[in-house]
Amino acid sequence: MSVTAPPAAPHTGRRTGRWIDDWRPEDPEFWESTGAPVARRNLIWSILAEHLGFSVWLFWSVSAALLVKVGFEFSVSQLFLLVAVPNLVGSLLRLPYTFAVPKFGGRNWTVVSALLLLVPTLLFATAVQDPTTPYWVFLLIAATAGVGGGNFASSMANINFFYPAKRKGLALGLNAAGGNIGVAVLQLGLPIVVGGAGLFGLVKASTGGMHLERAGYLYAALAVVAAIMAYFFMDNLSSARSNARDVASVVTHKHTWVVSFLYIGTFGSFIGYSAALPLLIKLEFFVPEPLPTGTGINFAYYAFLGALVGSITRPFGGWLADKYGGARVTLATFGAMILGTLGVLWTVTQLAPNPTADPAIALDNKSMFPLFLVAFLFVFAATGIGNGSTFRMIPAIWKRDTKKSSAVIGIASAVGALGGFLIPLAFGAPWIDNPVESVKTAFGVFTAFYVVCLVVTWAVYVRKASVARVAGLADARI
Repeated sequence: MSVTAPPAAPHTGRRTGRWIDDWRPEDPEFWESTGAPVARRNLIWSILAEHLGFSVWLFWSVSAALLVKVGFEFSVSQLFLLVAVPNLVGSLLRLPYTFAVPKFGGRNWTVVSALLLLVPTLLFATAVQDPTTPYWVFLLIAATAGVGGGNFASSMANINFFYPAKRKGLALGLNAAGGNIGVAVLQLGLPIVVGGAGLFGLVKASTGGMHLERAGYLYAALAVVAAIMAYFFMDNLSSARSNARDVASVVTHKHTWVVSFLYIGTFGSFIGYSAALPLLIKLEFFVPEPLPTGTGINFAYYAFLGALVGSITRPFGGWLADKYGGARVTLATFGAMILGTLGVLWTVTQLAPNPTADPAIALDNKSMFPLFLVAFLFVFAATGIGNGSTFRMIPAIWKRDTKKSSAVIGIASAVGALGGFLIPLAFGAPWIDNPVESVKTAFGVFTAFYVVCLVVTWAVYVRKASVARVAGLADARI
């Protein structure tokens, strides 16, 4: 009589370099006993690294507005281009960063991507100390800040492998929010660190002048800390593997591009508005001498609020999507963004041009700032919720294949980030002579775009007839 040998137990050891070979997040017993603590630990340190990546990515959102104060003479269009270029590079880097996780391991790539932040930070610290540094050099240095934008895609793809499907919405929302809030921390802290005013005016400008290089050195040091923490406390998953066939299949899948298009509307708006808001406030409401001090609005007091609100609401969007479905939440989000953008557009149309010509005009413009800020913060809150809900749609659509959903996350995050390039570019359009008019035109275009996004969301993912016709979506609870 032959005896059949029992199946071999799964290998649970680690290879050299903190590799986990046995990972079964969908197994309830494994998740409760082993998976949850490990996933939580990796999520915590992933958030730190991604937080710093976002901070470096949006470094120029504040520093571009401060360059003029330290003696660099650049036009409005040139300053908006400095803000936009990192977003373009970051969006392009998100694809290779996504596929670096399966190739090198999530923990290993987090270490490398954190250390890459040394390039833009140290170059920035060097350039701003030389008043003869030409504009084209600043443009190249701003482009290197795009490496911070790539961190988001690799971090999200990595965390997607760690969590079971029913917990992905909140986990991805927390991971993304921790990164997004890096923008707010940067915009709040950089003016203070360099010796300028900040924190609603509670922190006054240093009498010794501004030292922009301090911010570069600080974030370089923090990047080293993030790399060390990732090296010692994060893990690689052997199961986090993908191949060319996985990538090819999602590239040809129409829903990859539909979700990517919607993500331009949510995340592209968040990162684009975050990047442009400091310069936008300075352009619309700041009044230089010889008018009395306090006539205008100091952007350093308020610019961080938009990114802060959008970051805080992102996990809420993931939670709502887990509860009600990502498509329904995304649909409501675009409706809110339309209303909010119309509110911002209305406040901008009330502003009088050339406020420096008359103190009375400057004060009238200043009186519109509270409405402008409230309307804009409403838009930011909506983008945050939409970021969480739209991203939650991806693992719902590809719920049977985590490898494919991680590939789609990378593609969607790359395409969505293009909004961060286009929005600042629209605000500083060099083909419109009056910068205020270019801002009005831009908000009109953005509103129309959100209408299109709302219609697409309803037609493809909410309308029952459309969902029922697509194989695999009827039971996906998108």
